[in-house]
Amino acid sequence: MPGKTGRTEDSMDQDHDETDDTAADASDGAGRRRPIRPEDQDPKLWKADGWTARIIKNEDDDGWAVEMTSDGETEPALVGPWTMGRDKKNPKPIDTSAFATLTKTANEILARHAQQRRAQLHRSVTAVSATGARVRVDLDVVPDEDDPHAMVTVFDAAGATVSRSRVAANFKLTSDSARKWVDEGGSEG
Repeated sequence: MPGKTGRTEDSMDQDHDETDDTAADASDGAGRRRPIRPEDQDPKLWKADGWTARIIKNEDDDGWAVEMTSDGETEPALVGPWTMGRDKKNPKPIDTSAFATLTKTANEILARHAQQRRAQLHRSVTAVSATGARVRVDLDVVPDEDDPHAMVTVFDAAGATVSRSRVAANFKLTSDSARKWVDEGGSEG
């Protein structure tokens, strides 16, 4: 039976080319954003707002899944279960509300991953030197495959950089190691 898009449910079983550029662009020629137009989208493939939502066969069971891939990426940022249609055979088509929810969820996942990555590569502690000066010591790991290292930066109470030194990537920054670093003039002891 034809739906709002004029397609029958059987037409949803057709394979879709990954390079299908028939979906609407999320901006006009002047770079202004325009609303997502459901009539310009495929029921199993939506492209807008820098994301592509694609309904795929769930490899783990008989159902369907949806994958959200950011433009320019090869791996999806989000893969989750997708609802069956009324016939219990084909997937429910993507609609504006579902696409908005999927986009929001995928953006939140990427933000959490970026925050976790920053937390793994950056550490900051406050220490009091032997002279009684309160300083902030930051450790920033540079995850270079060829030359992994870290930078230790010492800031005074006003936030001005006192010193910056290169250290081994496995340098452990604690309150004690920061105080020792400051007291010894910035050398690994």
